[in-house]
Amino acid sequence: MHGRGRPVFSFEFFPPKSDDHVAALLRTVADLKDALAPNFVSVTNGAGGTTRARTLDTVTRVQAELGITAMAHLTCVGVTETDLCNEIGGLLGSGIENILALRGDPPKGEATFKPVEGGFAHASDLIQYLEDNYSVDIGAACYPERHVESASAEDDMQWTRVKVENGALFLVTQLFLDDRVYFEFVERARNARIRVPIVPGIMPITNVAQVERFTQMCGARIPAELQERLQRVKDDPAAVMATGIEHAITQCRRLLEGGAPGLHFYTLNKSFATRSVLAAVRKV
Repeated sequence: MHGRGRPVFSFEFFPPKSDDHVAALLRTVADLKDALAPNFVSVTNGAGGTTRARTLDTVTRVQAELGITAMAHLTCVGVTETDLCNEIGGLLGSGIENILALRGDPPKGEATFKPVEGGFAHASDLIQYLEDNYSVDIGAACYPERHVESASAEDDMQWTRVKVENGALFLVTQLFLDDRVYFEFVERARNARIRVPIVPGIMPITNVAQVERFTQMCGARIPAELQERLQRVKDDPAAVMATGIEHAITQCRRLLEGGAPGLHFYTLNKSFATRSVLAAVRKV
């Protein structure tokens, strides 16, 4: 996933919950493709056989039918090494050669992550397995405000470096809402001898309750000034959307001006906010 010196723009989707929603998602991806020509799209991977199968189906169709380079998410949740081998074989057989390797969240109702017997406990283990056994481009996640399970920022950075040492060619950040957080993280990463591209993950705000829930889950902070603006308009969906888009445009412009290698948008399977933000950013 290299942009040859130009910013790389990408979009993330989650697989449809039912077969009936597949066509709608493909239309959303096609809409973004025609308007914004992303460098690639990625599709997340949840727990359970049906969801994981839909990830394979979705990334395959995006790449085959829409002609967009697709990246599949692989997690360690609920799967053995044999299961993963079968999944990777299916991906490679469909021409998918880009993988974002993640540990994944604990299943609902469980406080901590526990690998199944014969599975992997950490993303770094999955990355090493991919690097040792397959010819694929591997990406990994990183956490500018540290992973919620990390003991400290230093501990989190150590595990980030292990991911890169094990084979990750680029990193994509968890969502954050203050661009200073990104630049401080990149500086610390470079001081920790991490040299791979670090792509900021952007989630345009479209719903106040939703962004508050997401940030609590991942440990990200909402800047006080932005929080105040959102609270003033929280009962007006159109105003919330406008506020979120305005903030994301400013954030993205600052990130690119400061040297970020691209932008990875968490679309939540909706195109309007992402389309509005990236269209405005590209005009500059």
